[in-house]
Amino acid sequence: MLRSLDIRDMLIIDRLELRFRPGLNVLTGETGAGKSILLDCLGFVLGWRGRAEVVRAGAETGEVTAVFDLPEGHPARALLAGAGLPGGDELILRRVSGADGRKSAFVNDRRAGAEVLRALSDTLVELHGQQDDRGLLNPRGHRALLDAFAGTDLAPVRAAWAERAAAGRALAEAGTRLQAMRDEEEYLRHAVAELDRLDPKPGEEAGLDARRRLMQAGARIREDVARAGQALGSEGAEGLMGDAIRWLGGVAARAEGLLDAALEALERALTELGEAAEGVGRALERLAHDPRELEAVEERLFAIRALARKHGVAADDLGELAGEMRGKLGLIEGGAADLKALEARLERAGAAYDREAERLGAARAKAAAALDRAILGELAPLKMERARFATILAPADPGPEGRDGVTFTVATTPGAAPGPLDRIASGGELSRFLLALKVCLAKGGEPVTMIFDEIDRGVGGATADAVGRRLERLAEGGQILVVTHSPQVAARGAHHWRVEKRVAKGQTTSTVVALAPEARVDEIARMLAGENVTDAARAAARALLDG
Repeated sequence: MLRSLDIRDMLIIDRLELRFRPGLNVLTGETGAGKSILLDCLGFVLGWRGRAEVVRAGAETGEVTAVFDLPEGHPARALLAGAGLPGGDELILRRVSGADGRKSAFVNDRRAGAEVLRALSDTLVELHGQQDDRGLLNPRGHRALLDAFAGTDLAPVRAAWAERAAAGRALAEAGTRLQAMRDEEEYLRHAVAELDRLDPKPGEEAGLDARRRLMQAGARIREDVARAGQALGSEGAEGLMGDAIRWLGGVAARAEGLLDAALEALERALTELGEAAEGVGRALERLAHDPRELEAVEERLFAIRALARKHGVAADDLGELAGEMRGKLGLIEGGAADLKALEARLERAGAAYDREAERLGAARAKAAAALDRAILGELAPLKMERARFATILAPADPGPEGRDGVTFTVATTPGAAPGPLDRIASGGELSRFLLALKVCLAKGGEPVTMIFDEIDRGVGGATADAVGRRLERLAEGGQILVVTHSPQVAARGAHHWRVEKRVAKGQTTSTVVALAPEARVDEIARMLAGENVTDAARAAARALLDG
């Protein structure tokens, strides 16, 4: 709800503070008094496109501040959060223009762009009139309006669309992955066959390398090892030590124990010597090799290393790589089955969406017929009983809200083909069509301030009274601002302001005065009788106010 509007040095307004209230707020005044200027100032602070030069003559800057109440859950709160702006129960919009045309805007005392103001304004204010291209005249919003009228639950079709979209994405992604794997299938099969033929084992490369180096070294060192073996054997150290033991053993008994320690040491040495000789013998056996074996070892070693380089992995990881490639081949083999399952899922999801969309379409068709009847019922009291209103449903691209396009059309004369509201209806007719639409569509809408600019243009008497009563009914539980020249409409207002133009010291200014009950009688009497207000006009004004 719009709580207040403060204007400083804008157009012909020098200083003005307005405090609006819930219900129907009417603004009246003589032609040229400045009623449209108030709407220009409100549009300025809301970021709407308007006049280029808005600063009052002689002033350096012009400024408009609008304060709105934001109940819990109001959509403007989400917009504020998304823009990183402070929120709360109160929203303060302020916009300043310099005499040079440069403008700046603030939201809750935080600088913001005009696009933020316009986004917020869509949740705060509805302007109904010939410039209502963002509201009821915009065909892109007609489907949502019809759904709001019908109280349609869109959750089932949205869920069905989400599942259909998810199934489609899953199928497309699986198809892309499978095709990518199929593109390398021949390579994978060749690589796996090559790895399986070689069948490398973890640690094998290091073992083969050590074996190769040993065999290469064997040819160079075996001769020396053999000579060492001969020196240790029976013809060398072992034989000499055996002779020494026999010689000392033969005389030890007569040496009175002098040779016992030496004999024991020799026996130990002979044992160690035997172990050394055995070690040398084993080494000789290991160093002995067939040249063909070296060739075989080198061939396998080089094959393992070449395969590791080819695949860019360590030799010990070749076995793991082969397992991964086999897994990919398994996925390829199972991919066709997976695709069939995903295709079946998409088919089920599509069928479910079709059912929900068909159900939704039937509900919309029923609601459209009900809306058409409701609008026609509203048009007769507005002296448009010969007009026809039709809600047209046509196929549209499928989406999360079904596959129905919705357009509101009218025909103002019998036999004429129906067409879009803004192209068929004249200014006065258009305003009344919009009022009838708004009355029928009012339930379940977001709490916005509605502004009707001269909706009573071209009508009077009973028709104007019907307009006023519908505005009064529409304002229940909400807030409406209406600029009017009709006394019948003004009489239905819960709050009444008069726009006045004043001339002082050669300067013309516009101001707005809140009317007390007696002043209100005089204003409605003026609207009935003109400048010369008579007692009869006042009596008629009281009758309208009491009616």
